[in-house]
Formats: sequence, structure tokens, C-alpha cells
Amino acid sequence: MSRSKQVFKNEISPKVQSKSEQSKQKYAKRFGDDSTTHYPLSVQDNAVLHPLLGIKNIVTSKTTEKIIVEKGIIIGNIRMGFGHYRISMAIASAAHSMGLTPYWFDLHAYKETTGGKVIQHLNDLYSMGSRWSQKYPLFDKYYWEPLNSKGFRKLSYNAMDQKVSELMTPIFKDIPKDMPFVATHVWPAQAAIHAGMKHVVNVIPDNWPMALHLAEGSIHTVQTPSSFLGYKTLKGMDGQKILKPIPSDQLFDVGHYIDHELVLNLKEDCAKRIDRIQKNKTKRVLLTIGGAGAQREIFAKIIQKLQPRIENNEVSLMINVGDHLKVWEGLLSDLPQLKERVQTYFNDWERTQAFANQALEEDVKGIHVFYNEDIFAAVYSSNLLMRSADILVTKPSELAFYPVPKLMIKRVGGHEAWGAIRAAEVGDGTLECESVGLTLQMLDLMLDDKVILKKMCEHILKANDQGIYNGAYRVVALAVQNKSV
Repeated sequence: MSRSKQVFKNEISPKVQSKSEQSKQKYAKRFGDDSTTHYPLSVQDNAVLHPLLGIKNIVTSKTTEKIIVEKGIIIGNIRMGFGHYRISMAIASAAHSMGLTPYWFDLHAYKETTGGKVIQHLNDLYSMGSRWSQKYPLFDKYYWEPLNSKGFRKLSYNAMDQKVSELMTPIFKDIPKDMPFVATHVWPAQAAIHAGMKHVVNVIPDNWPMALHLAEGSIHTVQTPSSFLGYKTLKGMDGQKILKPIPSDQLFDVGHYIDHELVLNLKEDCAKRIDRIQKNKTKRVLLTIGGAGAQREIFAKIIQKLQPRIENNEVSLMINVGDHLKVWEGLLSDLPQLKERVQTYFNDWERTQAFANQALEEDVKGIHVFYNEDIFAAVYSSNLLMRSADILVTKPSELAFYPVPKLMIKRVGGHEAWGAIRAAEVGDGTLECESVGLTLQMLDLMLDDKVILKKMCEHILKANDQGIYNGAYRVVALAVQNKSV
């Protein structure tokens, strides 16, 4: 069935349908048509996250282990930035805590497939756009910001994606169709529906409703009440038209997608933050580089600003550059004095874990920099480090929803703006600081004014009591409903 003809009974124009088919054929011609190819699938432990979250990777290489339907849940994703992987890890963590085996199914990782090649091409374009948006203000103002806030919002964009995602289905042939399937990016959700999966949950990121994220035939989940109403009515997704809404059994506001470990230890971690505030202990600031590697210039200014405080032991700094070694090399070029003043944890997952555990119990001084070429370690390092952080400095993407006091720097794309609004309204983060000057002012306020950080911790505790951070558990429950698992 073609899902480019209508979206929730809202008709798509013949012109857009034709353009969608042409787009699919263009990619098939460029990257090959593997619709008749069979990819045998097997399973192996995820080297980084199996010991922590029980994650097993679904791979195309032959191993002795197969997918076990009973007590299993598939997490379909792609690497596009870090956010979709971060959500996947939160879902896996919740599933693991609920006695399920999370199977990691990354369509981007299957490089030999047509779908994998298409995703690689589109991801490269998106990463380049993210970086350019930070370097070229006119590009950001007239192309990138409108594309991310208005272009992706249109139903016509969803129709295009629905047709292209048909190219991603061959890898599904060995996947049991009755197995719970949670997708943390819309393409695996759409592809799963095209492939005949029966229990698909489409986990929608961010807080800005866009047709880009629709996968009709799946259950859709969102993190906030405003996002729920925007998706319910498909508001603004076809100009000023009043559209037919999403049916009530296909859309749920579940709360923020947060890892079990962070929710479980939330009260204790906040108590330690408040203790450091009241006793004037060294504050911990965590800087996280996004998956596209943008915003290095802002981070250089922040580090430069904090250096006197670091030398006086007022502040300690943790920097996770993810898997972007060039970002760290760029920071050293901007601030050459850093080289002799930092402790580095490069491609050393054991030392990273040891530091994170030690930081929960002991004082932290100086500057500590983390890098890992393994994408799982690169992303999850921030999860480990944020438990002991007093301030998380981040753009308002997926980390905007996490239960740690946050300083929101300039967004990368208009769709992220409402993430900062959500954090500010919940009270666990600042408003977006669109300029370096505003960012540095807010950083000073958070470090010098005890009230701000203390109130953020109190708001985190209040939000936790309301169940705001329980979204990952609810996603898993929706995926396995009516299943004997």
C-alpha cells in the first residue's frame, strides 16, 4: 500500500505523489535496487552497552546467536547526530529494567543495503548543514532555520519520506513480524510498517510538531502536552488547512524519554548537587558536543571564560567531544594553553566509567576531556557523566529533556527551539541563550547565584514526582501491550 497518497485520511496532491515516486526511483538508480536480496540476520552482544543495558546488536554477519522473540524488543534507529541514539539507549535501558532483551537494529549500520546507502547520503547532508548553520549566519537564517522549522513540517515532506523509506525494507525479511518494534527515528518506523511489522511504536523526538516524524500505521509517542496537541491536529502541516486529526489510539503523550539509571538515582543525585551548592564546593560543568560536531566556537568561549574559576577550584570542567576528535583538535588550536592543563580519556572506556563512578562520591578538580571513536561509548559517556554534573551545557536537542540542570546554548535548527522552552517551563533548564554574551552571562548567574541551581534541582524532583521523566518505560509498555512477554 502506498502511504504517499494520504496521511491520516488527508489527501496528498498528485503532483507530490509523482515527485515522491521520482525521488524513490532516483535513489534506487543511484544506490541500487536490493528489493529481492535476502540479508540473513544474527545477533551479537554490544561490546560497550551489553554489560550495562543488556543490548544485543542485530548484524548481517553470521554468528551462532539468533533473535529470540520471547522477552525481546527491537529498537530500530539510525545514527543521525547523537539524539536518536540517545533516545534508543533510554528505551533499551527501560526495557532492560523491565526484564526484556533490547535488540539494536540500526538501518544506517547496514552499509551494504540500498537503505543504508540512502541514509548515509542524507545524514552527510544533514551534518554538513548543521555545521554550516553555525559558520554562515545567512545560510542559517534563510535556509537551515526555515527548513528545520517549516520545511520538515509539511505533509508533503512526509509523503516523500514514506516513498523513499520503501527502499529500506529488504533488511527486515528475517525479523519476526510479531515482535515489538520501537523506532527512535521515523525512517525505521516507516520501513517497519512497509515491511509488515505488527507492533510498531514511533518515538517522536523534540518538542516541535512536524509531519517529518509521522509513520501512519504505528503508535506515535511524544514527550510533552503541547507536542501532543500539535500532532493531534496536524496543526500547520498543510498551510492554514484544518486537517483530519490523528486517531486517539495512535498518539500518546508519555513524558520524557529518560534512561532507567538516571530516573532511579535522580533523588540522590539532586541531593548531592544541593549539598555542593550549600557548602560552596567545586561546581561541575559538563560540556557536550552534538553529533554533527557543530558549535565548537561557543565552547571555546565558555572554556576561556571558566579558566580562572577552574584554577581557583571554584569549577571543574568535563568535556565530552563524542567521536569528534577534530573538534578537540580545533579547541586546542583556539586555546593552546589547554594542552598542558587537561586529563584526557581517549578511547578508554574503562577509565571513563571509573572516573564517572568516582565523581559520584569524590570531589572533582581541573579539566577532564572524553573522546571515543566508538559511537556507543561516545554517546553514553554523557549519560554517565551527567549524574555527577551540576550544570549540563548543551544545545536544546534531546538532552533538553534530561533531569539535570541545563544551560541551553544556541540551537542548531529551528526544530530545537521548543526543547529549550520545555526545559524552562518544567524548570530544569534555562531559556535558549542565542548569543555567546547571553550564554556567558547565564553561566555566571548559575555559578554565583545559589538560588538558580537549587531551584532547578527542586523542579527536577517535582517533575519526577509527576512522572514527567517516565516516558521510556511507557514506550516499552505500549510496544509490548497485548503481547505475552
